[in-house]
Amino acid sequence: MAEKHDHEEANIITIVNEEGVEEQFEILFDFDSDEFGKSYVLYFPAGASEDEEIEIMASSYIQDEDGTQGRLEPVETDEEWDMIEEILATFLADEEE
Repeated sequence: MAEKHDHEEANIITIVNEEGVEEQFEILFDFDSDEFGKSYVLYFPAGASEDEEIEIMASSYIQDEDGTQGRLEPVETDEEWDMIEEILATFLADEEE
């Protein structure tokens, strides 16, 4: 089963894109998956307004030992994507209530 960690405050992560440009993203939530033995984070571009459509991205991540930084990794399998989509749908349904 997956454990979800909601963030009360806006948490921002900085990602360096393929061109070497830093981009900021706001963390929607993160969770741990016992099934895949990984942690995942869902995030979207920082500064997006509430009324515009946003792209939510997902990555697995490995937290550094001191807990202040981590390394994002691509989601590798269709099974992982299915699990992420199911958790996101549940999260969004809970937010609408």
